[in-house]
Amino acid sequence: MDKEAQFKATLELLVPHIIDEIIKTRKIAEDDAFDVLYSSFLYSKLEDEATKLWHLSPLTLVSLLLEELETGTITFPEET
Repeated sequence: MDKEAQFKATLELLVPHIIDEIIKTRKIAEDDAFDVLYSSFLYSKLEDEATKLWHLSPLTLVSLLLEELETGTITFPEET
């Protein structure tokens, strides 16, 4: 498996956990949670393997997403 395929597989495993956290924290339907995630700036950065955001926990990623939704900006952790 090449590096890009591995990264896509990682995202496929990570996204359901992020969606579950969005549903819990925002109390919204699954379809709405997908819309929120996929339309976010955070997701555009998460899709970029070079940002290394994929190594953060789903809870941390949702925290960043909530920050984006509330403030319009994201303060990325130093290690990314």
